[in-house]
Amino acid sequence: MRDDHAGKRETGKAEQSRQPCAVSGCVAMGIIVLVAVISLSAPANGAEKKALKPSPRDKCTVCGMFVAKYPDWVATIAFRDGSLAFFDGPKDLFKYYHDLQRYNPAKKKSDILSMQVSDYYVLEPIDAFKAYYVIGSDVYGPMGRELIPFSTETDAAEFMKDHGGNRIVTFRDITPEILKALQ
Repeated sequence: MRDDHAGKRETGKAEQSRQPCAVSGCVAMGIIVLVAVISLSAPANGAEKKALKPSPRDKCTVCGMFVAKYPDWVATIAFRDGSLAFFDGPKDLFKYYHDLQRYNPAKKKSDILSMQVSDYYVLEPIDAFKAYYVIGSDVYGPMGRELIPFSTETDAAEFMKDHGGNRIVTFRDITPEILKALQ
């Protein structure tokens, strides 16, 4: 009896493996496709987290100052074509962003891959789109009054206790009018 059952089991396995795209085959193929898609998108995601450091010759695209002299304030825009624009602080990054046609007529906002600013407390690059900025504090950047960036709203509020400030804003709140007021 044991032999009969064993034969049936083997026959069943053989029949399953001959079926086109058996469930296990489809799952395996799906995993392969998913891994391929994730690995192809990894460089774009990595570009946002990797610190983009200016060389000693890189100048702020807006004011012309040498950016490497102010590493704690470096802000960067990375474009999809691999080109970079460096700034000596968030204020100039936003001036450039809001008037891209003036500073770089060959580019559009849709060409931007990522934007980074330096978190004031940890001095690490953070996503400019997700940052919180304090306006009107007693802390000045290389070009005077500055937007002071933080990765969390809690850090921005804590900073305001020590350094004042008018308010905390996010990326979408920063307009050309706010930038003029910082001049």
